[in-house]
Amino acid sequence: MSFAFNAIYWREMVKFFRFKSVLFSSLIQSVMWLAFFGVAMSKSFDRITDMLPAIPGVPTIDYLSYMGAGIIAMDVLFASLFGGTTLLFDKKYSLLKETLASPIARVNIVVGVGLSGMTKAFIQTGIIILFGRLIGMNFFKGYDPIQTLVSVVGIFVLVGIFTLVFLFLSGSIAITVEQPEGMQSILTLLSMPLFFVSNALYPVDSFPDILKFLSIFNPLTLLANGIRYFALGDNFSVMGGHYIYTTGDIIMSFVGLIIFALATLSIVLWRFNKVSV
Repeated sequence: MSFAFNAIYWREMVKFFRFKSVLFSSLIQSVMWLAFFGVAMSKSFDRITDMLPAIPGVPTIDYLSYMGAGIIAMDVLFASLFGGTTLLFDKKYSLLKETLASPIARVNIVVGVGLSGMTKAFIQTGIIILFGRLIGMNFFKGYDPIQTLVSVVGIFVLVGIFTLVFLFLSGSIAITVEQPEGMQSILTLLSMPLFFVSNALYPVDSFPDILKFLSIFNPLTLLANGIRYFALGDNFSVMGGHYIYTTGDIIMSFVGLIIFALATLSIVLWRFNKVSV
């Protein structure tokens, strides 16, 4: 593979910054979730926490900080799932035909779109972390500068892999369906169970056993667990629940997301090699 994916990457980034409405909505949406839903809900859940006995020797995390990790995961999920729609519109308006007719390998299209999606996800994640700190989200509390840097890098690596999982999946759907309405229906159908059968916004301890089992293999849960490990630590309590993350848990998050990414990469490359526009 040559570096021809640079052209695809820069085209996607230029589109992202040139269309101000898309840029503004993608950046402000998660900030609004934190500012309105997060602050409002955290007050209610923190009252519950105050009524519960503290676990001796275990730091108690406020709900806003717990939810902040889920907001990052949720934002990246929806952005990457709908990120593949750019390929659908390219196909609809014959731009994809010109790209496929060029001498570059088709994998360059996939890589270019994937890397642009990662870049956008990094920007959005950084904004959420910075804004969250301003409104009281206690990420990296008690960390020294080196620990903070390592944790930020860990979060961004997880976010990058997760973004590729759903961009590749979204791209394979985009290259298969013919109409935007059809793709939107499929993505909505996928996003609902992924979001609600996860620990993005609330603990899964009280889930029915079948949903608790499914949440273990949910990529969104893997991402949220990894973010909380790096941002909040490996031992804390929230709303009376005690959370301990081991090295094995975080390795499982990385390995699980890599396996999902390789699987969806195989699917999207297979679809691109079969497509004829």
